[in-house]
Amino acid sequence: MRSSSQPTQPAPALLAAMLVFTAANAIISFSAFWASRNTVAEPPAAGTGTSTASTAAARSLWEAYDAHLAEAKYVDLTHAIEPGMPLWDGFSQPKFGAAVARVATPGFIAEGATYGYAAQGFVAGAVSLATDQIGTQLDPPAHWNELGATISDLPPTVTLRPLVVVDISRKVAAEPGYTASVADVLAWEAEHGRVPAGAAVLFRSDWSRRWGEYLVEGKMPAVFPGVGLPALQFLHQNRSILLHGHEPLDTDSTPTLEGEAWLMHHNYLQVEGAANLHLVPPAGALLSIGFAKI
Repeated sequence: MRSSSQPTQPAPALLAAMLVFTAANAIISFSAFWASRNTVAEPPAAGTGTSTASTAAARSLWEAYDAHLAEAKYVDLTHAIEPGMPLWDGFSQPKFGAAVARVATPGFIAEGATYGYAAQGFVAGAVSLATDQIGTQLDPPAHWNELGATISDLPPTVTLRPLVVVDISRKVAAEPGYTASVADVLAWEAEHGRVPAGAAVLFRSDWSRRWGEYLVEGKMPAVFPGVGLPALQFLHQNRSILLHGHEPLDTDSTPTLEGEAWLMHHNYLQVEGAANLHLVPPAGALLSIGFAKI
């Protein structure tokens, strides 16, 4: 999450920005998709109706939902954004309050007044984030790479992916600063088969299970588990994954944060601050990227 001085490598010229991320709360994203055979289907023009082929293709996704997702178990992998939450010391806490009227609306609300159920029939909140590096987050390349892709550059195809969970929790229990390796990925493959191309690979360390303690103590432990650079390179270069993720708020504890530096400067995404991976099977699940929990 933190950045050190690194040389910028060539990449497409894009603006820098980031956004808070949530995972697997529900199959919800701000995108829509449909399927057809051998062609790219276009939505029908207004008033023209739909073709039999496109209707059948769309219904096939509905049938897949009814057969596999309607009764599926959904697990929230996201930390809520709340007062006093664990943060890197260089960032300030989020602030929460009531939204106030910018201008007066005669007979409805005075300028500067807060909205309320009794007077206006609704409430509106105001949230101030000193950073987007907070809670469960998706880091785009622009986090470190001044020419890297931003969250707004990401296509809607990232919103639903096969989920691989590599469990290193026992090793972390014995060694809190354990770093995940290529061997851990190969051990997963020996049991479950090859990591699917385009997958999201999250490393379960159980670090997040003590999130409540970090919240009470007001700080995070100095020693935390990481994901080693060789493992990251293997997953991206040899298994063509979409992204990896981990439970702590940094990729590793090397002096230069070498794993995160390599990812961002090679235009890869990563998830930080994942939660509840102990509730997810190691293979067979889907990851949905949806809305922030504020």
